[in-house]
Amino acid sequence: MATNKQPRVVTALTMLKRMLFRYQGHVSAALVLGGVDCNGPSLYTVYPHGSTDSLPYVTMGSGSLAAMAVFEAEYKSGMTKAEAMKLVQAAIMSGINNDLGSGGSVDLMVITKEGYEHCRNIERPNMRKFRKPGGYNFPNGTAKVLAQSFTPLSSLVTVETTVTPAAMEVS
Repeated sequence: MATNKQPRVVTALTMLKRMLFRYQGHVSAALVLGGVDCNGPSLYTVYPHGSTDSLPYVTMGSGSLAAMAVFEAEYKSGMTKAEAMKLVQAAIMSGINNDLGSGGSVDLMVITKEGYEHCRNIERPNMRKFRKPGGYNFPNGTAKVLAQSFTPLSSLVTVETTVTPAAMEVS
């Protein structure tokens, strides 16, 4: 930006929501956007169709309901950094443990006016128990195609419609 001013978090939010609205949800990106600017800290959710929310705590994704339950039960205003990190970790773990699609590690991003701190793999509850030494190597042609055919759905389905006229009111 050529304004010689720090960009605002709401500017990034507006750019994201306009792009997502343009594609009417077909991008399928449910985002959490946070940052600190001249107005202080900001935290937003951006839904796939472009609508947004701004709340003191937010969750998105398949484990978001379980994570939100933890936030609603334990969040309090004025938390220390350590308390907030512990709460977010507990919320993410709740999402992981209550949803099969929520991944297997806890990563946090702490954003302050001084910068950011990326905390990776704080907890990894679903580590793989076994890894084959050297990994797996499947050569081309391992899974043979036995037959190949295409049958259009229209040849398998007959669509029948029955039009029933509406009863006429007689008075």
